Amino acid sequence: MLLHIIILIIGFIILIKGADFFVDGASSIARHLKVSKMLVGLTIVSFGTSAPELAVSIKSLISGSGDIVLGNVIGTNIVNVFLILGIAAMFSPLSVKSATVKKELPITILITTLFIVLLSDNLFDSNMTNAFTRSDGLVVILFFLVFVYYLISIARNRNDLEQAEDDKILPTFKSILFTVGGIIAIIFGSNAVIDSATKIAELIGISERMVGLTIIALGTSLPELVTSVIAAKKGESDIAIGNIVGSNIFNIGMVIGIPVIIFGGIYAINFNYIDLITMLLAAVLLFLCSANDHKINKKEGILFLLIFIAYYSYVIGVF
Repeated sequence: MLLHIIILIIGFIILIKGADFFVDGASSIARHLKVSKMLVGLTIVSFGTSAPELAVSIKSLISGSGDIVLGNVIGTNIVNVFLILGIAAMFSPLSVKSATVKKELPITILITTLFIVLLSDNLFDSNMTNAFTRSDGLVVILFFLVFVYYLISIARNRNDLEQAEDDKILPTFKSILFTVGGIIAIIFGSNAVIDSATKIAELIGISERMVGLTIIALGTSLPELVTSVIAAKKGESDIAIGNIVGSNIFNIGMVIGIPVIIFGGIYAINFNYIDLITMLLAAVLLFLCSANDHKINKKEGILFLLIFIAYYSYVIGVF
């Protein structure tokens, strides 16, 4: 047990330092490529920080632990909004661009709703068991590819590029080195944290759904948490918001889509609709708060944290 705790602490240290380098590198790359930081947050940062989720899902399905895969995706998307943005907003109000409110956030709601509908077979036929099949996986991957095409179209439009004289621009090689080195440290650190936390959980003895919704979801969200908080502290709201939005879309489109297509469907016997409703609530509230004044302020951050506490109090109380 002591060894796992030590590995956990070392993993956190590597994760935090890696995220620090990663934010600097990604922000500098945005300047060099002359694209907006929001685009970098939606792509390089969000896809990179979602790598642990994808690795965990593939590993879980190979070992036949479907509950961990679903818990990972559902729990991570809830944690990303209610915990991570809640904490980030406490450091500094997060500005949300008009284009994000009009385009990316509605896409997040749409793919979340699609995921819930595809998973809720029992609502349409009481004789069916809720499951996420290969065909469902294909649908979300196709949706994700449409999102990627949208990102490519953004890259062609330089109108959203904001120039700032005080932007810290690193040399090209150093920017790439910081970004690549940062993501390697993030993945390595998060894996160390996840593995050690899972071992500790096994010693205590809890269900796969609980592991997926709590330890795995929180563990794989550590890259997003650290990256978004550091970005918020540095005033990089676009990277913080883009990281979460892109990560949540990536989680549904790829983290569950790819493993299911490769290894087969997942039955959601042990999941409650409260899990799915909370996941959708996260996407909707993020949109509503952002649409209000194009900011996520401290009061809204507190609201997010209270919902997070309430949901996980319910989850832990059930078991």
